[in-house]
Parts: sequence; structure tokens; C-alpha cells
Amino acid sequence: QVQLVESGGGLVQAGGSLRLSCAASGRTVSSYSMGWFRQAPGKERKFVASIGWSNTNTYYADSLKGRFFLSRDNPRNTVYLQIDNLKPEDTAVYYCAARLGGNYYTTETQYNYWGQGTQVTVSS
Repeated sequence: QVQLVESGGGLVQAGGSLRLSCAASGRTVSSYSMGWFRQAPGKERKFVASIGWSNTNTYYADSLKGRFFLSRDNPRNTVYLQIDNLKPEDTAVYYCAARLGGNYYTTETQYNYWGQGTQVTVSS
């Protein structure tokens, strides 16, 4: 079993930045592909970004490229999502997910483990 705990969310003004963290426990996630999704109020959860276990393959939702940056620190069992130039439409609960192996995955059903989410609220 892998337990995932997100942190780093909060209230930020438009144009600001945040770095979300996803700390894993239970097993080392160096062999896991990791992903981030987000769910805005009243909307479905959507893919944000994913990183392969080797830390060399990343994939981003097209609309988010250039502002979202994903990285992982395997010795720390942690994945980071840096979000720059935040916009009000980025307001959502951000979820971390994990799946054993692979390069990257973009759909919810491809992931086996999920965190509880961290709220990001961007004021205009």
C-alpha cells in the first residue's frame, strides 16, 4: 500500500506561485509513476500533470503547459508541483496519485493510489 499526503495549498493572489508537495509513505515510490489532478467546484476531476518513475518523462495538460512544473525527489519519496502565474481558474482541490511503473498516465482509472487533496484558492 502507498499512502499519499498532499500539502502546500492555500489562498494566493492571481499572479503568485505555489509549490504543492505529495509525500508518499508505505513504500518507496521510486518505481511509481506519479500524477496530479484537480477538481474545481462543481466540475469533474481533470488531469494536470504526470511524471514517470525515471524522472525523465513528464506530461502536462495542454492548457497548463508553461505554468505547471512537475518534479520528483525519490530519496525523499516526494513529488512536487510548481504552479506559477496562478489564475483564478486554477482554484481547485489538487490531488496526487500513484501507479506502479510506467512513464506517465493521464486518466484517473490508470492510478491505484490517491491522496486526500489540498485546496488551492486563487483570488483575483
